[in-house]
Amino acid sequence: MGSENVVVPVVEDGETGSENMAAGRPGRRPTPLPQPYARVLVDYAAHLARADMTDQARRTYLSRVRMFLAWLAGADVDGDPLTDPDAAVWAARDYKAYLYGTRKRAPATVNAALAAVSDLALRRGLGKLDGQAVARLDLPARRAPKALTGRDDIRWQRAAKAAPSRDRALAAVMRFAGVRIAEAVELDLDDLPATQRRRRLRIRGKGRKHRAVPVHPELAAALDAWLAARRRWPGAEATTALFLNRAGTRLSVRAADEIIAGIAGVAGIEDAVTPHVLRHSFATDLIRAGTDLVTVAELLGHASLDSTRIYTLPTEDDLDNAIARLTVDR
Repeated sequence: MGSENVVVPVVEDGETGSENMAAGRPGRRPTPLPQPYARVLVDYAAHLARADMTDQARRTYLSRVRMFLAWLAGADVDGDPLTDPDAAVWAARDYKAYLYGTRKRAPATVNAALAAVSDLALRRGLGKLDGQAVARLDLPARRAPKALTGRDDIRWQRAAKAAPSRDRALAAVMRFAGVRIAEAVELDLDDLPATQRRRRLRIRGKGRKHRAVPVHPELAAALDAWLAARRRWPGAEATTALFLNRAGTRLSVRAADEIIAGIAGVAGIEDAVTPHVLRHSFATDLIRAGTDLVTVAELLGHASLDSTRIYTLPTEDDLDNAIARLTVDR
């Protein structure tokens, strides 16, 4: 192996790898990879470029694989995990132990990392490292996803409404249409409602699945205000993108993430809000209002009802409130 360190400037490191989050915050340095691991990453990126997945999913998988390769470059492993199927299994097990035992990563994070390592092995012809070959960690008892409720939700909505028109519209698309952050920045002008009678927002989702979400009045007002301002935006006539950056090109996932974080900071709840929390808030509102699971799944773009049922689970607040209602003899 060569000793030259090569930085592959493809994606930023990320812990969660969520498709609804930016791959990394500004200023984070890519993990340097020595040869030949850098070449493995470049080859893997070429495979992903031909895969049927969103750009954000590609960045997520690439980030996770790069972190695995960075670990592999300094690990004491048996055989060559990049060419030998048995060695690939052993290395994946060692990596799991490293993430969970040494780095103290959450089971869900470890399992997500193993999924990317398995994808790398599969695309290199080494077979799939599924649960039988490399056992996944058991997850803790499931809870409903974190969502904005009560005063935090009101603070968020007030801060969003006071934001500049573009930022307000972006926030409204996430909060009142339940879109993922990658879906939001991919919106084009022709995805907007064509008529005033029955307004629908067309969303191009994961797996190239399209869905149409009715436009809530708050979202309609925010979109109308942004469209009026967008006409005066530099470069607006040269692109069909709905959300633009200051250069007049399509807004990136990272920039959108920063906008949401900025609004959360103004609201004083920066630790409570992420783009995915806004999607969870949309779904939680629907479930708590009695909307049936099939309808919620359709609005969220879920392929399986199992993905939607998580919103029917109790939240941490539900558990606290249940204990608070216990009868006590005083």
